[in-house]
Amino acid sequence: MLRSTRRLAALLLAPAFLLTACGGSADSTAEADRTSAAGYPLTLDNCGTEVTVTAAPEHAVSLNQGTTEILLSLGLADRMAGTATWTDPVLGSLEKANAGVPRLAENNPSFEKVLDASPDFVTASFVSTLGKGGVASRAQFEKLGVPTYVSPSDCSEGKDNDTGGDGSRSKPLTLDAVYGEIRDLARVFGVEQRGEALVTRLKSRVTAATEGLDASDVSLMYWFANSQSPYLAGCCGAPGAITRAVGARNAFADTHDEWPQINWETVADRDPDVIVIGDLTRKQQTAETAQAKIRFLETNPATRNLTAVKKKRFISLSGQAMNPSIRTVDGIEQVSSALRAFGLVT
Repeated sequence: MLRSTRRLAALLLAPAFLLTACGGSADSTAEADRTSAAGYPLTLDNCGTEVTVTAAPEHAVSLNQGTTEILLSLGLADRMAGTATWTDPVLGSLEKANAGVPRLAENNPSFEKVLDASPDFVTASFVSTLGKGGVASRAQFEKLGVPTYVSPSDCSEGKDNDTGGDGSRSKPLTLDAVYGEIRDLARVFGVEQRGEALVTRLKSRVTAATEGLDASDVSLMYWFANSQSPYLAGCCGAPGAITRAVGARNAFADTHDEWPQINWETVADRDPDVIVIGDLTRKQQTAETAQAKIRFLETNPATRNLTAVKKKRFISLSGQAMNPSIRTVDGIEQVSSALRAFGLVT
């Protein structure tokens, strides 16, 4: 407790100390000129919060895997002081970069644990991570002079996070929200060209994966977790973006909750052509892995006679592909490829 108290005091005093120690010096003036020339201070309107950074972050902490993989993809591992809240192994192409970044916790770390990493910028993929019941509120960080950023995909127009669970959407999520996050973070860190290059690569992959695809006669169901009361994708989150990209139909397109819990009897009534399964490495719910989910589907009386189960039309995706993230593009590629392999599309 004493260590945390000292840490908080140090963070509160740090801005005043820097102003006193550096004020008026030639070095300070030169640094201010460089900062101004580089586009700082920079202010963003993020999820209804005005965020100002006075210089490119050097000790960022990323509190969800989705935003972490964006930072790593932008080549910013050397400016990351820690990560947390993982559902899957890191992307293979990012393993080397990620190896040098401290992992503060597999799930949500404590506020004190984050402060011990001396962050100068904190990011999260979900409003709940930096809200009630999460790591800490944005106001708590900002009171200490630490700017925060939340993925716009979780607060975009039409997203209501106050409806319980994972919230609901009155308007479909598009990949533009993910591209917007990439561009925002690239601006914050002063690497705009890297951001544009990453967005261009992702868009090219989507185009290549869906070219000539017609899946209008195919219904998909997305199962994230839990075998007793399964979390299935509603119309308008990341699975909806995947479904629209491949031109298919979501079996629960009439549901606007992000991840509603729906009973298996209702699933049997909808009888989807293909079941997209979350393959998770965490251990929070029942039937987390794809293998466990398939075993359940093939043995449960309510599901073993589903068309997708009898014909073994399963598509395994990482949990991150089912959340708004750069991996949603992976999801589009994998679903497109599987639909072709199943012979369901031309």
